[in-house]
Amino acid sequence: MVVAMMPGMRGVNPRQMKQAMKRMGITTEDINGVEEVVIRTKDKEYVIKNAAVTIMEVQGQKTFQVVGEASVSPRTAAPATKSAEPQVPEEDIELVMSQTGAEREQAIKALKESGGQPAEAILKIMSA
Repeated sequence: MVVAMMPGMRGVNPRQMKQAMKRMGITTEDINGVEEVVIRTKDKEYVIKNAAVTIMEVQGQKTFQVVGEASVSPRTAAPATKSAEPQVPEEDIELVMSQTGAEREQAIKALKESGGQPAEAILKIMSA
C-alpha cells in the first residue's frame, strides 16, 4: 500500500506513516466495493476486475492507485446509441465518393446503412 510506494521506508509502522502523511497534507482514501476499472486509450482497453482503488490527495491534486489483474484488448468502435447518430470518418466518406462518383449525402447514407464499412457502402451504391 502506501509503504510500498515510498522507497527506503521498510519497517515503518503503517499507522505512523499515515499520521506523518496527514501532517504533510497528504490524505488517502480506499474506495470500497469496486467491481471494475476501465481505462480506454485510442487503441486499447484495459479492464481491471475486483480492483483495489486508493485515492491519494496532495495539495489538491488527486492520484488514483489501482491494483488488480488487468485484461488488455484492442479497442473497437463503441456501439452507437439510439440518441446519438454514429460518426462517419471523413476519409471514409471521401473514399466512397471517389470510388462511386456518389454525392456526399449518398455516401454518408450508404456508410451509415453498412455499419461504417466503406467496402460495403461502395457495393451498396454500385448495385443500386
